[in-house]
Amino acid sequence: MSDQRRVAVWRDGAAVAVPADEPVVTAFDQGLGRGDGVFESVAVAGGRTPHLDAHLARMTRSAAVLELADPGRPVWCALVDTVLADWPADVEGVCRLFLTRGLGDGLPPTALALLAPVPAETVRQRNEGISVVSLGLGVPVGFRAQAPWLLGGAKTLSYAVNMAALRHAHSVGADDVVLTSLEGQLLEGPTSTAVWAAGGTLHTPPLETGILPGTTVARLFERAADDGWPTAYSPGTVADLHAADAVWLLSGVRLAAVVHTLDGVPRGDAGLTARVRALLAIP
Repeated sequence: MSDQRRVAVWRDGAAVAVPADEPVVTAFDQGLGRGDGVFESVAVAGGRTPHLDAHLARMTRSAAVLELADPGRPVWCALVDTVLADWPADVEGVCRLFLTRGLGDGLPPTALALLAPVPAETVRQRNEGISVVSLGLGVPVGFRAQAPWLLGGAKTLSYAVNMAALRHAHSVGADDVVLTSLEGQLLEGPTSTAVWAAGGTLHTPPLETGILPGTTVARLFERAADDGWPTAYSPGTVADLHAADAVWLLSGVRLAAVVHTLDGVPRGDAGLTARVRALLAIP
């Protein structure tokens, strides 16, 4: 497996390839000790990263929310190029970009790129669909958007709650989660964005709920509009998902995973998943 994993770190003004089993950051890095940083997961297909620009734009926004110095596009492109060197075109991969506050105190941030094959379970969920449970996040629907200290809409390294939600889902026999507000409004998945089809329109929750702006949803909505499929940022509830023609959780690497079971209730997709997948296909 080690020969299929790549690591690059920004050092002394250059992207440096590092063996995957060697340490690359100090134990005092604030990304490790406090989760003080941001990241992106970028799909690799055909040996390239066709959606890198959207992820770099979101990383810049996330870094700004954390008041974290973003080293800039040339640094990230150099890191990506380094881990992608000689990567087999027939191996689907996921390139993770990490930016942490490093040692702090005005010292340079830590910038890393990691590359590995897409896990088989991710491919299975993409192809076969997923079972999902709804869980409450414990915040009012609009609160995070008004509380910048909660870092709503930023893709931070503080993913302990996200992972705990997924572990709970697995403990009850489900694959994934859709989170809701105190009022029962739809928010997002721990690592994904919820989309549902109803009334001939594709819907996703408004960004004013404090959710992360999904790069895959943005791409889907742009292509759907060009294809004559109306889209909307709509408040919704779990009941709306049960009543929908189809429900998906979207993310950059898994793409559109159709929800075949929601809170133990089987559901269909009205034959719409093929259309969504076609819209998301890499040109």
